[in-house]
Amino acid sequence: MIGRLNHVAIVVPDLAAAAALYKSQLGAEVSDPVPLPDHGVTTVFVELPNSKIELLHPLGEGSPVANFLSNNPAGGMHHICYEVEDIHAAIEHLRNEGARVLGDGKPRIGAHNLPVVFLHPKDFCGTLIELEEVQRDDPVSQMT
Repeated sequence: MIGRLNHVAIVVPDLAAAAALYKSQLGAEVSDPVPLPDHGVTTVFVELPNSKIELLHPLGEGSPVANFLSNNPAGGMHHICYEVEDIHAAIEHLRNEGARVLGDGKPRIGAHNLPVVFLHPKDFCGTLIELEEVQRDDPVSQMT
């Protein structure tokens, strides 16, 4: 059911400093910051040849990553994101298997303007998992 690893998300206390670190010290291509008020975060994507790193920083009152940052002042890994072809089929399958979809259980539009859901970390070895629906049109990616 799951496809490729889309990204690993890291919560950071200083978004500009973290972006600069990845750009200058690691030589990565780094996006501009994008505020996502519906998700309570500002995000920067670090492009890798085979995936991405998502740098997250709290945005607004009640940000879901604010508590994470208060418990981990230096920041740290927050979640991993896997691609799925059909998010509704994935949700149905996961629920039938006893997994918990967070929030109201319905997909929301994520940072890539694609539907996403999050799965409870207690159901997946202590790791918060994001699923993102993607459509693959090229034959090579459909074979993987």
